Parts: sequence; structure tokens; C-alpha cells
Amino acid sequence: MTTYLWRVMLNTVVCLALSFSLCAAAEPQVGPKSGTIPGTGLTSGDAVAIVVGVIAVVVIVAVVVIHSKAGNRTITGCVNAGAGGMTLTNESDKRSYLLAGETAGIKPGDRMSLQGKSVKPHGSTTFTLETKKIKQDYGVCPQ
Repeated sequence: MTTYLWRVMLNTVVCLALSFSLCAAAEPQVGPKSGTIPGTGLTSGDAVAIVVGVIAVVVIVAVVVIHSKAGNRTITGCVNAGAGGMTLTNESDKRSYLLAGETAGIKPGDRMSLQGKSVKPHGSTTFTLETKKIKQDYGVCPQ
């Protein structure tokens, strides 16, 4: 999802920048500059460039923030062994995750905090946590 969002935002910025650059007024070769904004000394082309630059910076910052938050996630809950592999039930939202990735050291029956990337497979309701590391092992789950 974040890759798709990144592409859409990047394409939007590029299209806006190209559109605005083509819309800039041509300057006369002789005489005073035309198209200046009264009281500022800026041409309409300068104003368009400033607006496009500000929009580009805002979009890039938004994409970086969204991408960094979506990358790694910490989930705490009890690990269970199942027929399809180990699962972890998140204590905060009660969602169950199938564990994949770095699962060495993860013990069924223990309450753990795991860091990884949450993935929802296409056509399935089961979320997968691609585990990157064990943040904390709290020991045996309370019954």
C-alpha cells in the first residue's frame, strides 16, 4: 500500500510541476518585465515555482512520515501454536497475526513483544506479521 501511495504522490507532483512550468508566461526580450504581481516584484512564473516547491516539500514530508510509520510495528500478545504455524494475538485490538520472518526464539505459550511489518494477503482475512526482532519476552502467558 505504501509503495502505491508513494507512486501516486510522486506522479502527482511531477505532473503538477510540468503543468505549471508549461503555463508560465513568456518574458519580452526588450522592455520591462510583464506579468509581475503588484507590490511584490515577483513574476507569475516565480509565484508558480514557489507554490509548486512548497507543495512538493509537503508531499515528500507526508510520504516519509507515512512510510516510516508503516514500516515497523510492535505487537504485544500471547504466542500460540497452530496447524498453519505460530500466531500472535494483539492485546490492544485482539487481531490475530500469523508469524513469519525471523521466528527463531519465539516460543508458543509466551507473552512477547515482536517488531515487524504487518501484511494482509490478497483474498484472505488473516494478517501476517513478518517478524524482524523480539523486543521483549515477558515469559509464560497468564491463563
